[in-house]
Amino acid sequence: MTRSGGTRIPRLAALALAACTLTACTNSGPLPIVSSTPGMSVVPEQALNEVVVGVDDVKGSYNPHTIAGQSTITTALTSLLLPSVFRTAPDGTPRLDTNLMVSAQVTKTEPYTVSYTLRKDASWTDTAPMAAEDFVYLWQRMRSEPGVVDPAGYRLISDIASREGGKAVEVTFSKPYPGWRSLFSNLLPAHLLKDQPGGWATALSDSFPATGGPFAVKTLDVPRGEIVLERNDRYWEQPTALDRVVLRRASHDGIVSALRDEDDQAALIRADAIALNAVTDLSKGTPLVSTVVPRPEVVQVLLRPASEQLADLKVRQAVLAALDREALIAIGTGSGPSAQFRADSMVVPPSKAGYAPTIPAGVVQDVAATTRLLGEAGYVRPEGGVWSRDGKPLSLTIAAVEGAEPYNTVANQVQRQLVLAGIQAKVISPPANQLFGQDLPGSPNGEQSAQVDITVVPQVDTGDSAASLASAFGCRPSIGDGSTPIPANLPGFCDQTLQPVIDDALSGRTLLSEALTKIEPVLWQQAIALPLFQVADFLVVLPEARGAAAGAPFAGPLSDAATWRREQG
Repeated sequence: MTRSGGTRIPRLAALALAACTLTACTNSGPLPIVSSTPGMSVVPEQALNEVVVGVDDVKGSYNPHTIAGQSTITTALTSLLLPSVFRTAPDGTPRLDTNLMVSAQVTKTEPYTVSYTLRKDASWTDTAPMAAEDFVYLWQRMRSEPGVVDPAGYRLISDIASREGGKAVEVTFSKPYPGWRSLFSNLLPAHLLKDQPGGWATALSDSFPATGGPFAVKTLDVPRGEIVLERNDRYWEQPTALDRVVLRRASHDGIVSALRDEDDQAALIRADAIALNAVTDLSKGTPLVSTVVPRPEVVQVLLRPASEQLADLKVRQAVLAALDREALIAIGTGSGPSAQFRADSMVVPPSKAGYAPTIPAGVVQDVAATTRLLGEAGYVRPEGGVWSRDGKPLSLTIAAVEGAEPYNTVANQVQRQLVLAGIQAKVISPPANQLFGQDLPGSPNGEQSAQVDITVVPQVDTGDSAASLASAFGCRPSIGDGSTPIPANLPGFCDQTLQPVIDDALSGRTLLSEALTKIEPVLWQQAIALPLFQVADFLVVLPEARGAAAGAPFAGPLSDAATWRREQG
């Protein structure tokens, strides 16, 4: 609401002015409104000590350790609800979280051992202590489950020992691992999840059974599109300045309106060009701060050599040449903030230190190359027809997780481009558990329900880019005891000549930058993946949300919400 001349009037003040038309007013404001019941009066409601953040969606899964769980809302929730051994400092380096930990350090080199000491007062909201069993649960799941994020570091762990009632944890590695600080973020309550029906597949799929951060969940209502977090009264450290944080779903137009009316004090959205223009228009009459916040995920198109259709290198190269990368980036980003972060390398995301473009000049749409390569692979295409070999058409299945954006949008555009090139293609959007547990070969779940040739999924960096490299493109490892099957990487790719270089980068024997100079040219030549862009959110903050900012790299703006304050207008 505005006065003539454009000066904004806060909502509570507007209500008070309206009350003056019905009651007498003093110099200090309106008198209490007398109700129809003798002896009772209506006292104006006090402003809530809360910050409301407008978001695109609030639906799960909320498991930050799964590829399918990567989202703005998952990062926001887990940063406030789950404990981590290390958190990202403003300069991007890992910093020990002393709210949970007393210490964490390498205590032996043979075998390579890291010792952790947890605070004795650290506990879950159900009063169970945070302890070694939480480390063990996460390790066991991360080394063996399909579709998890950066499992390579966890797979180097050979044993975890508990001491001092679980408050001292000794982690032994089979090889030196300099990236160990990236492990054991977002610990999960093992005592509640280890025997849960559905197991890992349903962990945090729609709720948090217990939390261990400065906030706790009061309401998680996906149909209504609202999540309410309240100050955690069981938290053992400094209490939050806010009583609660509310995450509220709305369209981009609805969020802009809520900011204008001060119903929202902040917004965190995956904006397109239209939303950017709307925020720009709003800023002309409303004091606000807007910031682009890169996420730790790169949208990529994986061409899977594990697929029978794409096992032939020439066919993969032909398919890659049929794709218009510029168009995929344009439609995937919607010309929003993500367009600033073109991903021209396979491993390190554009916003991270150490990023360097490695894309060869020849990775462009090339119809002639597609025609030549498919011909060399034995395919023929009649005039106006489709490519086929031995009477069987080249028909590809493209998969993206159900409801995941911008991945489904990109998958559909890939399908259209391939069809125009004479390659039959269809898009499927299975639930995450089905895609990663059944549809992709190499999962330990037995028979496949569908054959996926191409998948559009995020490449996620959780802090150690060497682990991202080993997880995404390394050969299937083996665990010494032979008791746990290990899923292959998502494309089902393995190059034994590259594996020693990948292993050296993971163990620190070779600098990652040196390893990538040898590895990335091979990955591009093998036509395994086509990286497109890094996903970026758009943060808009009104002055009332004091302290709300972009946060540390990849931690998300809400990672600092425990220190936010609400300034009343």
